[in-house]
Amino acid sequence: MTINTSKGSAQVDPLLKDREAAPLLSISVPTFWRRVADGTVPKPLKLGNLSRWPQSEILEVIERAKAARSDAT
Repeated sequence: MTINTSKGSAQVDPLLKDREAAPLLSISVPTFWRRVADGTVPKPLKLGNLSRWPQSEILEVIERAKAARSDAT
């Protein structure tokens, strides 16, 4: 999805709920929150009472895990 701005088009980084982000990491929602607490997953953006994560940050968690796996060998 893109939005038009006066300076061109910008990519929109979708904001995910915990129940949308957890399956991307193949974990349950309670485990997702444990990973937030231990710092593996970034803290959410707070929009009023809502907690949301930019999709790019969740994908970065996956990339960091892949890099750590490569570094360990």
